[in-house]
Amino acid sequence: MEPAVLGGKLASALVAPLVKRLFATGGPGAGLVDRPVRLTRLVSFRGEQRTLGDEQVRGLAGRLVADSLASPGEPPFPRDEETAVADALAARLLALGDLEMDDVQAVRLGHRELAARLRTAAGPWDGFSADAGHFLDTATEWACLHILEFFTRRSTFVARTLVEQTRGQADLIAKVDELITRVPRPDARDTAFERRYLPYAAERHDHLTLYGVDLRDSPDRWPLEVAYLSLEATAEEDRAPLFGDHAERERTVRLPAESALAAHDRVLLRGDAGSGKTTLVQWLAVTAARDGARIPYVLPLRTLVRAGTLPAPTAFLTAVGCPLTPPEGWAERVLTAGRGLVLVDGLDEIPAAERHRTRDWLLAQIRAYPGNRWLLTSRPTAVRPDWLAAEGFWELALTPMRQPDVTTFVHRWHEAARAPEYEARLLDSLHTKRDLAGLATNPLMCGLICALHRERRGYLPTGRKELYDAALTMLLARRDRERGMEAVELGEEAQLELLQRLAYALVLSGRTEMDVATAESLVERALPSVASAAGQGDAATVLRALVLRSGLLRRPDEGTLHFVHRTFQDYLGARYAVEEGHLDVLAGHAGDTQWEDVIRMAVAHARPGERAVLLRRLLAAGTPRLTLLALACLEHATALDPAVRAEVEARAATLIPPASTRDARVLAEAGPLVLELLPGPDGLTDTEAHGVTVTASLLAERDPRGSLAVLRRFRDHSSRDVRRQLVGTWGRFETRTYATEVLDHLDRTDLFLTCRTEAQREALPVMGPWTHLTFLGAHRAAEITACVAEPGAVEELHLVNNTEVTELDGLPGLFTSLRLLLLDCHEVRDLGPLARLPLTSLVISRTADLTGLPALSSLTHLTVATRLPGSRLPAALPTEAPLRYLYLGDDAIAGTGLRGLVHWRTLQALYLATGTPLTAEDWAEIQRLPDLTILGLHSRALPDGSGAMPVLPGVEDLFLTALDGDEDLSVLASRLPGLRMVALEAAPGAVLDGDRLTALFPGAEVTLD
Repeated sequence: MEPAVLGGKLASALVAPLVKRLFATGGPGAGLVDRPVRLTRLVSFRGEQRTLGDEQVRGLAGRLVADSLASPGEPPFPRDEETAVADALAARLLALGDLEMDDVQAVRLGHRELAARLRTAAGPWDGFSADAGHFLDTATEWACLHILEFFTRRSTFVARTLVEQTRGQADLIAKVDELITRVPRPDARDTAFERRYLPYAAERHDHLTLYGVDLRDSPDRWPLEVAYLSLEATAEEDRAPLFGDHAERERTVRLPAESALAAHDRVLLRGDAGSGKTTLVQWLAVTAARDGARIPYVLPLRTLVRAGTLPAPTAFLTAVGCPLTPPEGWAERVLTAGRGLVLVDGLDEIPAAERHRTRDWLLAQIRAYPGNRWLLTSRPTAVRPDWLAAEGFWELALTPMRQPDVTTFVHRWHEAARAPEYEARLLDSLHTKRDLAGLATNPLMCGLICALHRERRGYLPTGRKELYDAALTMLLARRDRERGMEAVELGEEAQLELLQRLAYALVLSGRTEMDVATAESLVERALPSVASAAGQGDAATVLRALVLRSGLLRRPDEGTLHFVHRTFQDYLGARYAVEEGHLDVLAGHAGDTQWEDVIRMAVAHARPGERAVLLRRLLAAGTPRLTLLALACLEHATALDPAVRAEVEARAATLIPPASTRDARVLAEAGPLVLELLPGPDGLTDTEAHGVTVTASLLAERDPRGSLAVLRRFRDHSSRDVRRQLVGTWGRFETRTYATEVLDHLDRTDLFLTCRTEAQREALPVMGPWTHLTFLGAHRAAEITACVAEPGAVEELHLVNNTEVTELDGLPGLFTSLRLLLLDCHEVRDLGPLARLPLTSLVISRTADLTGLPALSSLTHLTVATRLPGSRLPAALPTEAPLRYLYLGDDAIAGTGLRGLVHWRTLQALYLATGTPLTAEDWAEIQRLPDLTILGLHSRALPDGSGAMPVLPGVEDLFLTALDGDEDLSVLASRLPGLRMVALEAAPGAVLDGDRLTALFPGAEVTLD
């Protein structure tokens, strides 16, 4: 009860006289002659001239308490505690005599802090009920309000307050003036520097140079906002299903890549070569610099590790060559305030031995400066999936570009290059040529294709090797004299020879960046065998010309160089390895995931006999990954011994069809060639059929036409898992096409259709009615109802993670839903309108407002995973509902327990997935349920040894979840003599002893998950 409310029960007319009697009357003036008078000298019950004794104080306190109990309405606490409360209140009032402060200091504290000081001075007073304790604390605060009011009316108070304020202000002004004189304001220097740094950062990163492709008739750098393409990122999240929920534990979350840091402060972003990771880093830096809300730091790891010691925040700018000098301590102040956006790019571009050191460095910065945002980019296989999970990093993966993304990229590229006349012709080629479309899966390859298409006036090569060959011819044969730079005439073959040696050296070292001195040494050793380059100057001159002319090398600073993209490094390194006959070296590194592209390109470069040797070496390893790598290499083996090709395909047949979802994911890594080998549906088991559809789904982005052709064959399949996979992969295809060619043909039995996007909502009316619908995300109620052509057909509706639906008034008129789920719908305010629906099943989880729930009288199945109001279940749940199934999860019964559960004598199944231990009173409620046959319990709901559990002879099925494996379950069989089935589920990471647990229930069928 707040003090203002309690005032009506405390009789303010009594409090004011009490306060006046507690303190002696002060004289006029400001009290400047002596020190301010302490409260110990002001109270009237201390010293020789006492006018109020201890007993009188206790009497007045007792009268206050008695009048509060006698006032109309419900008493604020039990009457049998009246004397104890009065004594405690008197003790707190008497404690005023022990406070070493004056009245000005007391007023400065405020009534709540003064009350807290009195509680401390009076000492603890135990044994009160919760209501009595609350009354005592509130009464003390109310009295302190009157005490402070009394102080402010004393004649000396105002005068002394003004004097103290004047003295304090004068002293403060003098100190501030001295501080300003001695030390310039850091914030002013910081602000001035940031006004220079933020525009510099935005300008530095606000452009793209596409992979060294510099066309004669268009600029070599384009504005980032013109060329940037918003790509999609995905993450796999675990979600524990509710009892009876058959949803997959793993849920795919999709979002625009640039939104990653809006959802989480720490992100590990994975992406294949050329997928746009570095471009995204630039985009985040530019937008942050322009918004000014955060200070961006772009830290390419390949540059940082070269220095040996990774930089502290004070050296962030220096390490990346920023010419601006910040004020001393500026970086630390930025990060300490949580204003930083730290973008660490290219974990895969440093040697594996450096990555653990980099991890330690990164985590040290994060722990030292919490509250900032951190992004780390890497290739998918550079580190294990959970490499930073323990530190709270959210892992995302950039997805390959889809057809609409490719179309957008091509349009923007031609707009930026001022070459609109070639756009339509290229799009036609991408839509009709499968091989070409398969290459356009990331911004690197799309940009390369666009550049080649324009340079060749509409002609394009068809294969990956031919595409690279054509690109290299264009790049290496280009002349760039108009730049005014010193040029050395190096032919295409001479450049290739030097570049591939540099590339192979980098491949062997596991790096993507080398010192210029090392590169010059490699060029110097190569010059005697490259006649056309030998007479052009020394190694430094030739290397400088190679950087300027080839378009494939970049020097981020004077001391280092690297290829403009890892893909060119792998391609050229493979070319040199084949020329030098290093097949053993290639095969020896096949187990290293960073060599996968090198080996694939080596097969493309090799002669037929060399291909056969290399592929047999891959098969000899006998591992699934290398078998699939050999299978992927077949795409590049134009000419190959038929026996070797047959052997590869035969070995791959042991992996196809995949026997599990995990096998399907591994299989999909081999690429679109797998689509031609996928069988079915005839002759496949349901598990195999599911594995095939998972594989095809994963390859949708790389070959949507081939993937769709495979999935279309399974649209009449009866397996629920197969049908769910076909529904779940909707978002990877063109929405309406997939809806009409696959979804509309599916058997809808026990199948949910999930709508995530506006396009998916708009595609609903073109299909026949769906009886089970899920709307995931922020869909408005009007949008949901508008997209359902036949509302009467909807039997089950799920609204998940919806922040737009606030009122449910519209649902009864448009749906005849029998089952409804509301999960993470925090804005829903009233469940009452659902009473007009013939609801039989309702699931509510993490939906805060349960208003109207008691009115839902038709429910037979109810799941609640949010805290119930009140102290008894009948006050929170529908008492008129004939409940047969009740699930209570999370902290649902934290306040109610199971008090009143017996009201629902119709209950047949009860699941308690809460962490609240059951008391003897709770078990008594369960024991009184006459029809209960199914019981589900969370391990934490069981008291030690289950000693409080009564005998429940009617329970036939028992579900125990979140078991650690060391629980004592020995008494359960005797308490549940009618058991026929026991299902035991382990907690994450726990291992259950199946033999021991099965022996505990000799008369029941025991299953372990």
